[in-house]
Amino acid sequence: MNIAFNTPYLTGKEKEYIDKAIEKKNLSGDGDFTKYCSSWLEKTVCCKKALLVPSCTAALEMAAILLDIKPGDEVILPSFTFVSTANAFVLRGATPVFVDIRKDTLNIDESKIEAAITPKTKAIIVVHYAGVACEMDAIMSIANRNNIYVVEDAAQALMSKYNDKPVGSIGHLSTFSFHATKNIISGEGGALCINDSIFLERAEIIREKGTNRTNFLKGAVDKYTWLDIGSSYLPNEITAAFLWAQFEKSMEITQKRRAIWNKYHDHLSLLNQRSILMPRIPSSCYHNAHIYFLIFPTEAIKEKSQKFLRENNINTVTHYVPLHLSPAGEKYGKISESLAITEDMSSRILRLPLWIGVEKYQNYVIEKLLFISNSFS
Repeated sequence: MNIAFNTPYLTGKEKEYIDKAIEKKNLSGDGDFTKYCSSWLEKTVCCKKALLVPSCTAALEMAAILLDIKPGDEVILPSFTFVSTANAFVLRGATPVFVDIRKDTLNIDESKIEAAITPKTKAIIVVHYAGVACEMDAIMSIANRNNIYVVEDAAQALMSKYNDKPVGSIGHLSTFSFHATKNIISGEGGALCINDSIFLERAEIIREKGTNRTNFLKGAVDKYTWLDIGSSYLPNEITAAFLWAQFEKSMEITQKRRAIWNKYHDHLSLLNQRSILMPRIPSSCYHNAHIYFLIFPTEAIKEKSQKFLRENNINTVTHYVPLHLSPAGEKYGKISESLAITEDMSSRILRLPLWIGVEKYQNYVIEKLLFISNSFS
């Protein structure tokens, strides 16, 4: 027995839809399956427009172009995130300004954002860690007062909600990931969702290598030409066909993952008495059960626990090395204030196996974790 940290879930329809896409012979993008997926996202996320792209990284890069990010601009974001959140804006010449996170959700601390704003600030990039929404009401209020944009990096948060609003529907722009490590997958893949109408037309141009090819295909112009900067941001139709099979079962996937998450949460409650912190979900949030993590009392105990679990065939992983501590983060970014919570939490976090099918091993995993709580803490 070897319990994987993650195993991609298949609905059973993926191959059938891929075969259909091949039969239609429109494999280069924006075929029927892309349209199905885009329409589904627009209804589910409640956005004005959803554009499928090859990755969440590509969606973030498009967002940076749409916001007209230039050298000298600043964007505010957490240091506790994946590199793409910062890299997309650094590519346009911006300086990422790192802000600390909250202890409960590990999301950006909204109370620290305003102090990081300068005349150079162009945008706030929020990351909904583990599928739990940031405090978007407070963040949007800050952005509106200071006339700056908000981008939701919702890579982990499809199907999550904040005050009954879908995550991704609140900021000016939002981005999603369908990477094989996410809840709903296409191997690689992503989406850019647009909530502010001013970005609609330009987003389609940027996605089509800076041309008006989309209007040409709609019959709105008799030929297309180069209008703006852009790149090849269309995913192929095979990817969209795979994704459509996943979208069809999105509610079922979310419910099954939440059942696994809830079992961990219910059966590991004793860990709180051992100074091992468990996830805390604000009442304003409905989460998609993307991650179940534990925060151990010290880094040494976390490492000892991870080693014990590995020896018992349970694979766990830590998470981000804070960006401000990385070589590129030190070179391209700057720190607003102390990032003590980011540094502390990132050194003590351990993520548990959470995938559909792990249920048959879950009692064993819980048993070993309870043993750890009695032995190491």
